Amino acid sequence: MTTEAATRRMPGAPCWVSLLAHGLTATQEFYGALFGWEYRPGPQHFGPYARAYLDGREVAGLGGLPPDRRLPVAWTTYLASDDADTTAEQIRSCGGTVGVGPLDADDAGRMAIGSDPQGAIFGIWQGRSMTGTAVTGVPGTPVWNELVTRETSTVGAFYEHVFGYESEAVVSADFDYLTLYLKGRPVAGIHGVGNALPRDRGPHWLTYFAVSDTDAAARRVAELGGHVLRPPRDSAHGRLATVADSEGAAFRIIQQS
Repeated sequence: MTTEAATRRMPGAPCWVSLLAHGLTATQEFYGALFGWEYRPGPQHFGPYARAYLDGREVAGLGGLPPDRRLPVAWTTYLASDDADTTAEQIRSCGGTVGVGPLDADDAGRMAIGSDPQGAIFGIWQGRSMTGTAVTGVPGTPVWNELVTRETSTVGAFYEHVFGYESEAVVSADFDYLTLYLKGRPVAGIHGVGNALPRDRGPHWLTYFAVSDTDAAARRVAELGGHVLRPPRDSAHGRLATVADSEGAAFRIIQQS
């Protein structure tokens, strides 16, 4: 196992991303055309579910929502855990909630869905036969996960207590950002955006996917029936854009520098 892969398995590190959509076939086609993903069936506990593969290695999960559940469609970031039940108790004791589980997903692992004190939803994954995303850092794979919330201080303490992160703040009068570290390695971020937080979404985790050309990928998103929410722009980590798929699930694409 590479050092990078080992980091993703550390308790608290983002290790998987999953999306539940109303139209699973159309959603699979969207991401297949955008990222080159192929699909194989996964655990069917909550309905149809497939794992997305890139060059034979699993990168993400896509599932179908029941027809009568008109839930918001959003990517869910899963954080690794050595013991999902213990982590669920820690979430509750630190002011969060656990809405689903913990429960077994066949022999793949044990999972739970929780939310932090501000309401941002995230998953917990205790991997067994499936430990999480098998490849990252290349186009079509998740490369970063970031909590978008109102302010970092209160909710940052929650994640530090539950998952043992060390945090480092960006020193800026107008930029509220915490980078979360495990054993000295940056694994995720918390971005406090104040009143710029989307009212229709509230606090949420956001996944960044690598692309080879952000401008071309943003155009492709629109061609496939998605939307460009924030056009391509340069950042300290590469050229990025905020986009949404054909059902409105938001994510970021980044051409890493």
